[in-house]
Amino acid sequence: MTARKRKSSEHPLNRLLRYGDKYQTIVWQATICSILNKLFDLAPPAIIGAAVDVVVQKQDSIVARLGITDIFQQLVILSVLSAIIWVFESIFEYAFTRLWRNLAQDVQHDIRLDAYSHVQNLESAYFEERSTGALLSVLNDDINQLERFLDVGANEIIHVLTTVVVIGGAFFVLTPNLAWMSIIPIPIIVWGSIAFQGWLAPRYAEVRERVSTLNSRLANNLSGITTIKSFTTEAYEIERLAKDSNAYRQSNQKAIALSAAFIPLIRMVILAGFTAILLYGGVQAASGALAVGTYSVLVFLTQRLLWPLTHLGQTFDLYQRAMASIARVMDLLDTPIAIHSGEKSLPLAKIKGAVSLNNITFAYSQREPVIKNLSLNIPAGKTIAIVGATGSGKSTLVKLLLRLYEVQSGEITLDGQNIKDIVLWDLRRAVGLVSQDVFLFHGTVRENISYGSPDATTRQIEEAARIAEAAQFISELPQGYDTIVGERGQKLSGGQKQRIAIARAVLKDPPILVLDEATSAVDNETEAAIARSLEKITQNRTTIAIAHRLSTIRHSDCIYVMSYGQLIERGTHEELLAQDGAYAGLWRVQTGARSKIEA
Repeated sequence: MTARKRKSSEHPLNRLLRYGDKYQTIVWQATICSILNKLFDLAPPAIIGAAVDVVVQKQDSIVARLGITDIFQQLVILSVLSAIIWVFESIFEYAFTRLWRNLAQDVQHDIRLDAYSHVQNLESAYFEERSTGALLSVLNDDINQLERFLDVGANEIIHVLTTVVVIGGAFFVLTPNLAWMSIIPIPIIVWGSIAFQGWLAPRYAEVRERVSTLNSRLANNLSGITTIKSFTTEAYEIERLAKDSNAYRQSNQKAIALSAAFIPLIRMVILAGFTAILLYGGVQAASGALAVGTYSVLVFLTQRLLWPLTHLGQTFDLYQRAMASIARVMDLLDTPIAIHSGEKSLPLAKIKGAVSLNNITFAYSQREPVIKNLSLNIPAGKTIAIVGATGSGKSTLVKLLLRLYEVQSGEITLDGQNIKDIVLWDLRRAVGLVSQDVFLFHGTVRENISYGSPDATTRQIEEAARIAEAAQFISELPQGYDTIVGERGQKLSGGQKQRIAIARAVLKDPPILVLDEATSAVDNETEAAIARSLEKITQNRTTIAIAHRLSTIRHSDCIYVMSYGQLIERGTHEELLAQDGAYAGLWRVQTGARSKIEA
């Protein structure tokens, strides 16, 4: 059995307690305040019993035994004592409420950050097998469920336990012969609660899975709203959403049908105990075998002992929902990280940028290899280009260089060092990537250009935009550099987004620049302008350009042609045309030029 499987089989509460070791102090403070609050809350029945005893017994009351025989003075003492009890009860209620709620917020905050941080460290393959909505469900809904339990449920459990111990003990002290009547219902209620817990657990696990599916559907649909509108599939998507929502509703209804039965059943058990004390104790008091004041206390205490147990239904409901959520959060935290950072530091200033791929092979999960025994040497400071048909493995090389995926065999080196041995942050900091699938964050143009370079000055940001041929269109935006680009940059055109991405890479100033179809979304005029800029920014920098449009890479120091995961040609633009092979064929298709043979 693997370590992860062992953890998964462990009870979620144990996993949470182990995670929450650092909160021990605040947990103890909150627990003590909850106990003290309940102790003061249970005191008024004793005050009431003493007051009844004063009225009935007068100078022979329990208070009179303290040397105070005047009835008025006895009642004044009980009144003052009652006021003190109420004040302290209120103080400790404020204390435990604040402590438990702050604890809930702290745990929620920390566990969400830890879970998100862990997710960021997972390899790209992990995200291919899971939907964004499902991950959001864990990072948001499941963690919020834990917060709700800590806000209310934990205190309720402590209150119930305190009530059982204190009042059960009081019964055995005051009336040992009647105590069993009030105690008998408790094990029945506890057994019933545990049984309900076992029956509810799988139902709430199903509820969490259903809500995860529902969130996934909503996240996907909102991201693809333009596609939905353009294909007029609104009714179809509503039907699919209705199906997922109905599955969530039905799984919740199954859990509700069971949890709702808890309180009525517990009421019947409580009724039996309360009726026994009321009847048998009343007979004992009427016959003189039991003091009237004691009987009053017993009746009140029986109600205070048994009635709070009806809340166990709601408490266990919160508990089971929280445990189902905790299991999912902890499973996420227990997901092993496949790509680990190396330990060798590689300062940015010392990186020359020589990259070597030595006989590497790579395949995506459960698929045929897309890279097969490929070797490629890229000298420091040179510009090389990789071209080939879609699916030939060009972009995969970039992912392997950044260690978004791990090679199955062979090695990749940077300045002679295996990239697996280099500190991951140093490796990725050394590479500036401009992808064809540009991602802009919701924020201003300025924030997106300076993303990854938070200390950049306004002048540096504007210079990077100028180099990327973005300055002119930015100046025409409503608020210039302070214009909000929208989620994923949806307020900008594809070409504008790509130029901002280029500016972002320019500002990063990495020793290695990777252009993955960096001009695929721009028009010919903008492409020519960007090409002029790239001539400047690629000087004295290792540049890897991946392109379909061969006109953008014709001046590269060396061009490599890929096909089915292997390099089949290499050379300068002129050399490859002279070979009249695959590259020359691609060039003819794009330019309409005739081959030497045809000529």
